[in-house]
Amino acid sequence: MTSNPYAAPGTPLENSHSAADGPHYLGFWPRLAASIVDNLLLMLVTWPLLLLIYGFSYLEQQSVVAGPADALISWVLPAVIIIVLWRRIQSTPGKLMFRARVVDADSGQPASTGRYVLRYLGYILSAIPLGLGFIWVAFDKRKQGWHDKMANTVVVQRR
Repeated sequence: MTSNPYAAPGTPLENSHSAADGPHYLGFWPRLAASIVDNLLLMLVTWPLLLLIYGFSYLEQQSVVAGPADALISWVLPAVIIIVLWRRIQSTPGKLMFRARVVDADSGQPASTGRYVLRYLGYILSAIPLGLGFIWVAFDKRKQGWHDKMANTVVVQRR
């Protein structure tokens, strides 16, 4: 069979695996491991800042947010870090361990910044019903969580 000389160059999704296999979507357990790594690394960034500002009493506080600095450091800073990483390298340190990246589900190209923001906000919806939106990855054909479906993204692994 000859290839079409008029076809557009292959997308990164096509180039990351053989055509017969289709894309290799990263499954539930590797994504869980990647998430643990990413969260530990984010804690290494956020906790020293929080302890510097609030002292060790921060560890004993009962409220969800201790103050404006806590909201910025605990909620906004991690979101910015993750979205910037997705936008620049389509991955996070945890996903890089599995040679995986987050891409547009249709084209295999990097998603837009807006889609990455939507994906991050989708984490909230995925987490609310006992994490069901994350667990969905284990049962979905393309290993998409609800946040992936909302943003039309997939997590693919380079072979």
